[in-house]
Amino acid sequence: MPKMKTKSSAKKRFRLTGKGKVRFNSAGLSHMLRRRSQKMKRTNRGTQIMSDADAKIVKKYYLPNS
Repeated sequence: MPKMKTKSSAKKRFRLTGKGKVRFNSAGLSHMLRRRSQKMKRTNRGTQIMSDADAKIVKKYYLPNS
């Protein structure tokens, strides 16, 4: 069987922490910001840790070699 390739889109969107959790950037901060609340803009800054159920799927199918 050939080796499994890492999805190129996943390489750009997700990173793994030292303990193997999946880190990602929040969505919704690129345009049309005047209609979003200040609280939403503030909490979406930086990176967030993905939930365990979603992280399991990402690691299995999209980042198999990490």
